[in-house]
Amino acid sequence: MSDIDVTKEDGLREALRSVIDPEIGMNVVELGLVRDIDIADSSAHILMIMTTPFCPYAPQLLEQTRRTAQDFLGVPTTIEMGMEMWDPSMMEEGAASDWGLF
Repeated sequence: MSDIDVTKEDGLREALRSVIDPEIGMNVVELGLVRDIDIADSSAHILMIMTTPFCPYAPQLLEQTRRTAQDFLGVPTTIEMGMEMWDPSMMEEGAASDWGLF
């Protein structure tokens, strides 16, 4: 991965902070829901998980994440919902204590 790709990925992660899980009130990056980002020259792909297997907001969160990424990167973006089980240890450092978990 080149320095430009790292910068794009960092910028994208910052842009994705605007995508808020309405049930929890925290963004998808803080929660650790964005598991993988693959940015190519003419497309991008994001792997994302949900906090619960039957999250009622999953379609909305996935589409908002995809649209935010596509708007930021300016290339067609696909999103995939992974099956990895979420747990609070996936949250950004400090976010869990702000939420009162640790």
